[in-house]
Amino acid sequence: MAVNRVAACREAGGDNMDIIIELHSQTDVNSAIQLGRELEPFHCMYYEEPTQPLNASLFKEIANKVNIPLASGERIYSRWGYRPFLEQRSLSVIQPDLGNCGGITEGKKICDQAVVYDVGVQLHICGGPIATAAALQLETVIPNFVIHEQHQYALIPENIEMCKYDYQPVNGAFTVPDLPGIGQEVSEETIRKSQVISITGAL
Repeated sequence: MAVNRVAACREAGGDNMDIIIELHSQTDVNSAIQLGRELEPFHCMYYEEPTQPLNASLFKEIANKVNIPLASGERIYSRWGYRPFLEQRSLSVIQPDLGNCGGITEGKKICDQAVVYDVGVQLHICGGPIATAAALQLETVIPNFVIHEQHQYALIPENIEMCKYDYQPVNGAFTVPDLPGIGQEVSEETIRKSQVISITGAL
């Protein structure tokens, strides 16, 4: 069924459409290898999280046996977490999430580390307008940026209304904000509905 669905996507989208296979770490190594080999004829852009990333050597085994670039990162943390994947060249694309990899500064260091190994970056952006704005700023200053992830959470009205600005792609491309900070602020309505805690006292 999975192979038939990817075949239908390729037929409908044509050869110029990029296809990313997202397995979300739901497959074991053997299943990932078997499925990956079946998907090779469809020239997929990359094979995302073909198994859980807690054991980097598992990705190396899949990379050695499947002719599709591998990607992972939303569950890999800090430069030290990425190090074995980069050193053994098992990932072609890393996907750090700025919300859990150590923040913007650590995310930039991870991306810079990946440059040394000629590995691309697609930040994991499973969030709303703040996550989008932060990612756009980092993507603009790294040489190994591949593609921006546009998650459905960025399209939910309640999430959009949390902030002042709604950054969405036009014809497949974003305009990066040049406003102060990350180019995003929470809305007055969000502040009004939030719990405010004031702390006073002598230092």
